[in-house]
Amino acid sequence: MSAERRPLVAANWKMNKTTGEAQEFMRGFLPGAAAVAEDVDVVLCPPFTALRTVAQMAQGAGVRVGAQNMHEEDAGAFTGEVSAPMLLELGADAVVLGHSERRQHFGETDAALARKVPKALDAGLLPILCVGETEEEREAGETERKLRHQVQSDLAAVDAGRLAEVVIAYEPIWAIGTGKTATPGQAQAAIAFVRALVGDRDQGAARSVRILYGGSVDPGNAAELMALEDVDGALVGGASLDPERFLSIAAAARP
Repeated sequence: MSAERRPLVAANWKMNKTTGEAQEFMRGFLPGAAAVAEDVDVVLCPPFTALRTVAQMAQGAGVRVGAQNMHEEDAGAFTGEVSAPMLLELGADAVVLGHSERRQHFGETDAALARKVPKALDAGLLPILCVGETEEEREAGETERKLRHQVQSDLAAVDAGRLAEVVIAYEPIWAIGTGKTATPGQAQAAIAFVRALVGDRDQGAARSVRILYGGSVDPGNAAELMALEDVDGALVGGASLDPERFLSIAAAARP
């Protein structure tokens, strides 16, 4: 982790927690959150139904709130979708884009993400762009090819001067929800490669862009992963559903 980049740890709750359960989480989380948030950007990404509640409860604690998806248009005939203005109205200031589950189960494409990422930036939302390879791609030696395609395609419409405003999360798909975790060597190599891809566009952005690791991050492996030179934090799934476990992970990101 570089001293010049402020760490960021994000909680992706996925399709978990009713509004009541989100309130219960926040009551357990907030007492310890403010101290951690002095040194770490902490982002909670609840389902759409709990966004307003989490955002209201997070006020004053230094905790950011993000959505798990966003359409690139402000309004229109897009049944079931949610736009940037809607997210802002609910109190969100960040959004996860391109999670592998969105790509795999809901057909999200790199072409769509090339529109969503600049839209989020223009709206004032912090985009957390997810990239990563499948187990089959890694075994076939295709990891770098896959990452190159995703990073170059998804950031194609972002001005070089704004690349550093995007957060990128490297999530090896084979490690998401499986209990498998990339070794420190695997994580560092992939994230350094992603940073080099940003550097192909702008060297200054490469030094400043924050790149997270995601994939079965838990209190037992968080400190080792986030101590790696190019890892600037974590995108946390299952372990973020428990306030004490997520606080422990966020605290491990402190410089």
